[in-house]
Amino acid sequence: MPRFSVGAHVKLAIVGGGPAGLYLSILLKRQDPAHDITVYERNPAGSTYGWGVTYWAGLLDKLRAGDPESAAAVAEASVTWNDGVAIVRDERTVHRGDAGFGIGRRRMLALLADRAEELGVRVEFEHDITGPDAPELAGADLVVAADGVNSALREAHAGHFGSEVTSGRNQYIWLGTTKVFDSFSFAFKETEHGWIWCYAYGFSGERSTCVVECSRETWTGLGLDTRGEGDSLRLLEKLFHDLLDGHELIGRERADDAAQWLTFRTLTNRVWHRGNLVLLGDAAHTTHYSIGAGTTLALEDALALAEALRGPGSAQDAAALDAALTAYGRRRRAELVSAQSAARYSAQWYENLPRYMNLEPARMFALLGQRHSPLLPHIPPQLYYRIDRAAEQLEPLRRLKRWLGPRVARAVHGRH
Repeated sequence: MPRFSVGAHVKLAIVGGGPAGLYLSILLKRQDPAHDITVYERNPAGSTYGWGVTYWAGLLDKLRAGDPESAAAVAEASVTWNDGVAIVRDERTVHRGDAGFGIGRRRMLALLADRAEELGVRVEFEHDITGPDAPELAGADLVVAADGVNSALREAHAGHFGSEVTSGRNQYIWLGTTKVFDSFSFAFKETEHGWIWCYAYGFSGERSTCVVECSRETWTGLGLDTRGEGDSLRLLEKLFHDLLDGHELIGRERADDAAQWLTFRTLTNRVWHRGNLVLLGDAAHTTHYSIGAGTTLALEDALALAEALRGPGSAQDAAALDAALTAYGRRRRAELVSAQSAARYSAQWYENLPRYMNLEPARMFALLGQRHSPLLPHIPPQLYYRIDRAAEQLEPLRRLKRWLGPRVARAVHGRH
């Protein structure tokens, strides 16, 4: 495999100081301290959109292998939970599950930036790179576009990358709360305009993340499309009062502005590099937030790119660099297939939520856990629940379920 050879004066420009860009700088600086690495971040230090991020134990194992010091710092700053709790209408149900972790996005970025600077990486905040012709990128042997879903570097060559964006149907808003959740919690509320629901999880000893989602019809019916942020938060606090236990929701602290409701955009790219420019994290791909994998997948991109750049060769060797970047893109696109499929079905499950809401709460919550299944959309929910429970006891039925799902999915997609 090609590599940036030890001792060579190699210049790397990483555009975007999110988790992927910062972690890549750490990995490459550890591989060779002689690398000249600069991370350019448009926002001020400590300023970031989002509240907390989630991940699972498998990511920590990978981070420890990549850089034990930053992995230990992230683990120490994280909180953990084991159960899932759902409030459906007014009934509470609990689902036992694997341990999950939450960490404040701002805290994670600060830890990674500190570690990068400790290793000798220059992290330049409030430094916006608006395109591939920026003078800061001149002479760089490798330019990494880690500048998010709206990547200016990618958009300058969108035709080459084969970028495709699809928008979901539902509206959502990313909020914080002073309620500290010790489990991953859901609440589903039926209004006269349809269902609205919330995902909530802790990320520190003082705060939790709350993502509220609903159909566009519910959003407009409740007047959330026209309310200011302060008014919107008060309405949501009333709707989710039993989940929040009297705690407040926290937005962007501009109460008179319109609340920042969004529709999720799923991004894919046919290829991931052009010359010495390579995509990383959300600049390369996005997966629906309901599977909680965005940060994990971005950090796995960084690990894969660092590994692709390992081995004999030189950064100044264009053919060797092209081979390394091609291998990285091919590997990650293949590895992402499963997560992208899960995210697509998860988003569709929520877009078709009324289909499942006639089930009793425990069964509805069980099918929420099955929302990644390609088979579920094609079987009546009550029947699917009975099949799923039976499959837990009967291995032949479990094998049939695993075999049938992908084939149904291929048959359905083949008709579209």
